[in-house]
This record gives sequence, C-alpha cells and structure tokens, in this order.
Amino acid sequence: MKFPVIKLDKVIEYLISLGVPGLILLVAISASGYAGAAAITAALSTIGFGLGMLAGLGVLGVSIMVSRAISKYGFERIYSGTVKGLIEKGETKESILSKVNKYPISKDLKLKLKELLEDYKG
Repeated sequence: MKFPVIKLDKVIEYLISLGVPGLILLVAISASGYAGAAAITAALSTIGFGLGMLAGLGVLGVSIMVSRAISKYGFERIYSGTVKGLIEKGETKESILSKVNKYPISKDLKLKLKELLEDYKG
C-alpha cells in the first residue's frame, strides 16, 4: 500500500491557518470571565461583534482564510529568498534546480521557484 506524499509547505500552511483562529478563541474565552459553555458562548458572541455566536463563527472562518493566505505568501518569500541566496553564493542554476526538485513542496511553489531561477539577473 502506497501512501500519498504530503508536501511540507501545505502541512504548515494548514497548521497555521487553524492555529490563529484557535488563539483568537482562546483569548476571547479567557477574557470573558466565564467558565465552561458560558465562556464559549460569550467569547463567540464577542468575536462576532455582538451579533451572536454564528457571527463569531463566521469571523473565525474568515480568519482561517486570511491566516492561510498570509502563511502561503510567507512560504513563497522564504523559499524565494533561499534560491536567491544560493545564486548569490555562486551555485549553478542546474544545482539549484536539482535542490528545488528535491524540496518537499507543492508543484505550484516549485514552478514559481523555477520561474524565479529562469528570470534571475544576478
């Protein structure tokens, strides 16, 4: 049985996207002054700007999308910086391309790094 290969950038992207709303909810629960289910209800209502629990869940859902987009942008910047650093160290484009192909990242990010490598005027 062959298991699917999970790309590192996607795993961290999902972990970050779930962690941020979790922290928002945890802070709101702590600040509510209540305990148990009342704390969760009060926190979700507060997060929802006083419009109720459903609005609070909506805000948490939006924060998932925003944090995921931010984490995706951050990964692209980190890997792009790594490729630029390798070029500036004097590595050949072929050796860098070989390293990029070995990275446990998504095909989309590999394509972007290859384009960066092609377009680099260093």
